Amino acid sequence: MGLLKAGGIALGVGLLLIVGGAAGLAAYAWRPAIDPVDPPAAAGFDPALVQKGAELAAIGNCGTCHTAPGGKPFAGGLALPTPFGTVYSTNITPDPETGIGRWPEAAFGRAMREGVDRTGRHLYPAFPYDHFTLVSDADNRALHAFLMTRQPVAARAPANDLPWPLNQRFVLAGWKLLFLQPGPYTPDPAHDATWNRGAYLAEGLAHCGACHTPRNLFGAEETGRRFAGGDAEGWHAVPIGSGSTAPVPWTRESLFHYLRDGWHGQHGTAQGPMAPVADSLAAVPEEDVRAIAAYVAAVMGLPDAEARKRGDALAAATANPAGPGTRPQSAGSQTIAAAVPTEDPGAAIYAGTCAACHESGRPSPFGGLDLRLSSAISGDSPANLIRIIRHGVPAASGARGPIMPGFAAALSDRQLETLLGYLRGRFSDRPGWTGLGDAVRAARDSEVAAAAAASH
Repeated sequence: MGLLKAGGIALGVGLLLIVGGAAGLAAYAWRPAIDPVDPPAAAGFDPALVQKGAELAAIGNCGTCHTAPGGKPFAGGLALPTPFGTVYSTNITPDPETGIGRWPEAAFGRAMREGVDRTGRHLYPAFPYDHFTLVSDADNRALHAFLMTRQPVAARAPANDLPWPLNQRFVLAGWKLLFLQPGPYTPDPAHDATWNRGAYLAEGLAHCGACHTPRNLFGAEETGRRFAGGDAEGWHAVPIGSGSTAPVPWTRESLFHYLRDGWHGQHGTAQGPMAPVADSLAAVPEEDVRAIAAYVAAVMGLPDAEARKRGDALAAATANPAGPGTRPQSAGSQTIAAAVPTEDPGAAIYAGTCAACHESGRPSPFGGLDLRLSSAISGDSPANLIRIIRHGVPAASGARGPIMPGFAAALSDRQLETLLGYLRGRFSDRPGWTGLGDAVRAARDSEVAAAAAASH
């Protein structure tokens, strides 16, 4: 009886703790609504403030996530696949009923800083407020002015497709309690103004870590592994920290040109989610892009002597190509010899699909990248290379840049797997990938799922 009584007491205490914890979370989760306002007239905003907001919105790449394919700018509805389900971006035009037209500046600032909308609902961190919380009040004011002067669009986003209990927004309060560190950004006196500007932008509005940092089981970025590489929309966001696998080490200058132009002769072209980032950064002040490049380069750190030696040798070798039909002995070799073995099935596929451009000897963007320089081939994951081969590199509208046809309709899964193995073995000195067949199928399946979510 004593054991039963003790067990009953323990159960009762446990229930009280659960109820008390739930009540505490509910109290923590509650946020008051902010009273709506009449939509302000666009003419009432200072044009200089609006222009500043436009530049900040470009750095934050706001238009990409808040514009569905074929939809109106900033009207939302873009499907954002996550490991937990699909979240749809919201309408951030000044439409009074379906957008943010009735949001005062305070409501917009709270959404950025705390991830809470005007009505008091917690927002899903697919909207990266864990980064946007760092944005200053002055910059939030400019962003609000820019958005309030866009064309209003009446459009409601589809309902998020999330399982219980993730479809209950109070759960997000617990996520924030664990993982949200509210801002704004505080300058680090140990670094100069350029570094601090770059840190403010890269860690805040540009939210680089949202893609380039691995995430834990709760979908939060892993502390201590900043910029160590992550996954986004079926692409692998390569490490941009000390673990970078770029065959030629990045520098401040190469990072700047890659971010500004969307490609670099020693690093290839921005693809996947990175392509619209580079498109957006082409329209912002040069000094901001240089600051981001300076900060990322500082986080990467200087390559060690061996990596620098290999990179210098590879840069020299690829600057003076030996021409098609030759085979590099190693990724860093300056001596290129040994004819490509055409009896190799991978070599035969390569000769028919890739060699004419990638061994033309013409520099980017007029010729294909020398594949010894390809981060997609030297990376830890084959995901990016699979997608590039399947879908190619589309032409950039109104800008000079590399292009490449896609081969999804020309290559079977087995042929693609064979080609991947060949490219890895020939053009990198890293171990071969394992599970290539599974990776090819996973890429195809994710494309089908993304298309289904987009048509929702």
